[in-house]
Amino acid sequence: MGTDTVREQAADEAAERRREQRGWYVYDWACSVYSTSVLTVFLGPYLTSVAKAAADADGFVHPLGIPLRAGSFFAYCVSASVILSIFVMPLAGAAADRTGRKKPLLAVAAYLGAAATAGMFFLDGDRYLLGGLLLIVANASLAVSMVLYNSYLPQIAPPEERDAVSSRGWAFGYAAGSLVLVANLILYTAHDTFGVSETTAVRICLASAGIWWGAFTLVPLKRLRDRRTTSSSGTSTHGWRQLAATVRDLRRQPLTLAFLLAYLVYNDGIQTVISQASVYGSEELGLDQSTLIVAVLLVQLLAVAGALGMGRLARTYGAKRTILGSLVAWTVTLGAGYFLPAGAPVWFFVLAAGIGVVLGGSQALSRSLFSHLVPPGKEAEYFSAYEMSDRGMSWLGPLLFGLTYQLTGSYRDAIISLVAFFVVGFLLLARVPVAQAVRDAGNPVPDRI
Repeated sequence: MGTDTVREQAADEAAERRREQRGWYVYDWACSVYSTSVLTVFLGPYLTSVAKAAADADGFVHPLGIPLRAGSFFAYCVSASVILSIFVMPLAGAAADRTGRKKPLLAVAAYLGAAATAGMFFLDGDRYLLGGLLLIVANASLAVSMVLYNSYLPQIAPPEERDAVSSRGWAFGYAAGSLVLVANLILYTAHDTFGVSETTAVRICLASAGIWWGAFTLVPLKRLRDRRTTSSSGTSTHGWRQLAATVRDLRRQPLTLAFLLAYLVYNDGIQTVISQASVYGSEELGLDQSTLIVAVLLVQLLAVAGALGMGRLARTYGAKRTILGSLVAWTVTLGAGYFLPAGAPVWFFVLAAGIGVVLGGSQALSRSLFSHLVPPGKEAEYFSAYEMSDRGMSWLGPLLFGLTYQLTGSYRDAIISLVAFFVVGFLLLARVPVAQAVRDAGNPVPDRI
């Protein structure tokens, strides 16, 4: 009877865990549409065109009296949003660990970002400052929400399941991005049939991403459970004091810190490629918006397969080796992008295919690998530091991209400058003994890591 009771309890716990996991996946489904439709496809070229409409005769805009090339404005706004995230994310991570109530904080961040994205419908004419402000708010809100979202992973998946669960989350996100991009493509290419102008179609695509984000966020808010952790009741420090305490604690986990440094570098390159690829395609290669949508749709479809496929590779070769292989692929693909001929969509599609294969897997496996390096009870605190590496420190790439273009006037020079992030990231990650890092964090070491 006792054995049966234990089995029933284990079965109930497994069922509840799967229910939470399915709810967790849906937040990727909700917010990834912003990353795809807004940040990757539409907003870069559209905000650049709005900024150019407001530019002076020399092609400069002057926000706060600072002269900037109109073509660099989008990249600088991405950097500004990330810098803002650095100030806000420690507050969210500390509050989550102190109170154990992640869901209310996730709701605030998600709906603030969704509202800012929906407000992009009003971005027209020469309102480049409005576009920059909404981008900064939406991007920072997404970063904060991802701190809280990622910190659930160690709580809803045991060590042996995390690579698969993390990969499925990314796959859900890319599947949603693909679905919405198909709808975007139909609206954009047939905007006359729908009785709207091309710019209105773009604004509808931007705003609909915010509506999608807000609507599907209801599912994880219903299914995920708040948990009080051992760190929730112990300290009253918060914000930057908590971040300082986290950094001090990370110094006692030098191998976890070494992984974060490697991730900071190579992920900066990934995030910059994601945000600037459409600008490169439209401004340097002369490709139209429909071509860019199809290319990003190709990235999304292949990223689903890539995330799941690299998750399987990790079971055979370990997450670290699989990530290192993806960084080699990133380097080769990005280097090839420098030589793409202008006005040749086929070669841009080949580049998109290369990015798609490695994009989802490199991000999903990095998240699951880090989850093994987090001391128990410090999930939100450590994932705040992780998210600062993921998004909070990913301002160097856009800044370098924008500065390179500002100085050279060439997007080709800007895109090739990003190769350094993948090369240096590879070298740093290769030096991290991840099995020892897992043991030092006080976690069981999986068979393959």
